[in-house]
Amino acid sequence: MSQSSSPEQVMREVTEDMLRRAIKLARKKGRTVYISKTARGKAEDIFTMNPDTPDGRERLNAYLTPTARHYTISGLGAPEEKNAINWRSVNLSPIRKVFMMVLVAVSFVMKGTPLKNKLYRLMGAHIGKNVEIMQLAWLDHFRPELIFIGENTLLGAYTRVTVHAYEGSGKFRYGIVEIGANCVIGAGTGIGPMRMEDGVRTLPGTTISPYLARIRAGSVVGYNPPPVKLPETSEVASNKTGYQP
Repeated sequence: MSQSSSPEQVMREVTEDMLRRAIKLARKKGRTVYISKTARGKAEDIFTMNPDTPDGRERLNAYLTPTARHYTISGLGAPEEKNAINWRSVNLSPIRKVFMMVLVAVSFVMKGTPLKNKLYRLMGAHIGKNVEIMQLAWLDHFRPELIFIGENTLLGAYTRVTVHAYEGSGKFRYGIVEIGANCVIGAGTGIGPMRMEDGVRTLPGTTISPYLARIRAGSVVGYNPPPVKLPETSEVASNKTGYQP
């Protein structure tokens, strides 16, 4: 996959690759697996979008036009079901999975050097010129090619860039992470699938996704604890138990 590929093109290629693997495993296990454009959106049977059949290819092209920035795959089954499909096996082949884990382990402890950028590019991540990724920052090895970082951007120590989330019972979602040029990502920032435009600054400890899908150019994003919604029980309603803000 070319480093010059657009995010949309990369998403199409990643989705097609995952669907091929999921279809093969679903046939073997006798399961019906689904894909949807949102976590709770309409689920489509992946067998109807087999890229290796003429009808399936046509349906898949229609489904991916326009290409969404994230998708959800479900129906793989809970771990203790006899015919469950391990959700990790849908993502990568065993050989590439080991390759990714080794490179991530090595790069995780490295300081922010050009060699570190080369390792991430080798994994498939799209890293611009003069990017600095500090020690103990973590870029998701699930599908590194879904990560795009613009030129002259700094990722502080302990930053986490994640392109996927497992939701239990054989359901996971994956998406594109775009970080623009000339951004400063404070230490410990958590970033999920989203689009960050140029010149954005995040304060240390900020968790961005899933709260923000897009951050406009030049913004400064700080940490603000999300509100807690208490369960509606008689005890909480009468202020006898529960957290009091």
